[in-house]
Amino acid sequence: MTEAGPVSKEKAAPRWRRWLVEGLLVLLALAAFQLWQLRDAARGPAPAIVGQQIDGAHFSLDEWRAAHPGEALLIYFWAEWCPICKTTAGSVDRITADQPVLSVAVQSGDSAAVAAWLRQKGHAWATLNDPQGALLRQFGLPGLPAFVVIDPAGDIRFVAMGYTSEIGLRLRLWWAGRGAG
Repeated sequence: MTEAGPVSKEKAAPRWRRWLVEGLLVLLALAAFQLWQLRDAARGPAPAIVGQQIDGAHFSLDEWRAAHPGEALLIYFWAEWCPICKTTAGSVDRITADQPVLSVAVQSGDSAAVAAWLRQKGHAWATLNDPQGALLRQFGLPGLPAFVVIDPAGDIRFVAMGYTSEIGLRLRLWWAGRGAG
């Protein structure tokens, strides 16, 4: 016994355990927030997408699926004014090199302006222009950037919003494509 009182012989839990628990709680809170944000997102069969790409080519999701059996498709909703979209653009570039990606430019001007911006930034994405945000609303997405993975059967398998890593997107595409067999 010391003058200040009894000395406790109990050891505190190691600091790493506390950090692990706190980290898991933060991840759980972020996952819950993401689920809440995407509560109105489309599920099940993907909404029909038909339109003209900024390069003039026709796009139809049904026709694309018929021409690419067994492949999953990543749809990337973005805007040139979106700061987080700029952080995910490099990942989309790398994925586009070997996976099917359709990008949707939301409220970013007319097709000529979107095409000029893509050229300036060096992006070669197949892109539909969504000047009024109609496709974004059709998918029930509340903000940007947003990612939708459609499996080979035409069903929405994954929806994410905000920053998403390249490996996360690749894993989602791989998983969605597994059901193609």
